Amino acid sequence: MLRSILKRGAVTAVALAGLSTAAFAQLELKIMAPAAPGGGWDGTARSMQQVLTASGIAKSVQVNNVNGAGGTIGLAQFVNGAKGDGSQLMVNGFVMVGAILLNKSPVNLSQITPIARITAEAEVIVVPTDSPIKNAKDLADRVKADPAKVTWAGGSAGGVDHIMAALFAGAVGADATKVNYIPFSGGGEALAAMLGGRVTAGISGYGEFEGQIKAGKLRVIGVSSGSRLPNAPDAPTLKEGGVNLEVLNWRSVMAPAGITPEQRKVLSDAIEKMVKTKEWAEVLKARGWDDAYLGGAAFETFLKDEDARVTKVLKDVGLVK
Repeated sequence: MLRSILKRGAVTAVALAGLSTAAFAQLELKIMAPAAPGGGWDGTARSMQQVLTASGIAKSVQVNNVNGAGGTIGLAQFVNGAKGDGSQLMVNGFVMVGAILLNKSPVNLSQITPIARITAEAEVIVVPTDSPIKNAKDLADRVKADPAKVTWAGGSAGGVDHIMAALFAGAVGADATKVNYIPFSGGGEALAAMLGGRVTAGISGYGEFEGQIKAGKLRVIGVSSGSRLPNAPDAPTLKEGGVNLEVLNWRSVMAPAGITPEQRKVLSDAIEKMVKTKEWAEVLKARGWDDAYLGGAAFETFLKDEDARVTKVLKDVGLVK
């Protein structure tokens, strides 16, 4: 009798393990990138699509782009249209935290379900190679002389690029409220503005400009990490250039509100499994992203703390009242 019960228990355990594997195998996901193609969120969503399917974690993954207002248009669509749907995810991050405040968004991150922070990335300041600005000191001198005459290209208003431009001005002793920042909805548009000579400098994640840097079309003024990047050892940090500034952009994955605990666990487990694959490690290396995985309650706490930090920075530099 005991042997029979144990045997049935063993069969049940195997069946449950198979069910867990099958749950992954049958996952059909939709991932929203709340920005135009070519930017960091789009790159993150499409990298997830590639890894989730190649590793067999998901059966299929579709990516859709919803552009505008620092991701808050996509956020509103996600909040209102995806509620209770355990097959949908949205990529977001630092940029959206600021954009919600700056755009006075009617929806916020408390209305969706945190899954995990997955990457972090240093920012880089670049100029065209034919620019007379050769280093961080040259740029700092121009900003100090007249911050309004230095035009910056970057992502959405209120995002990490915008905040970094303001923090750069503050770090060199200029009036951050006078920063002349021009937001672009995608990395490709910002790149075209720089190469066309329509702006003084550009800010983004290193991976977004890496191709043009290596092709000799853009010059790195400085990266915002504490030390040089492993994939860009020749690029000096801003601190090396005499500007005491360090900023890291992070990106995360969120699910809709109203999903069940079981649905949340399936999605959380899928993302945790994804970030441990060799395919994901290859993506991080190729794009110059840091592994910043943080899930569960720890990620929820991080989001609350980051919201408070970004709110303070935006108020300090006059972007939010």
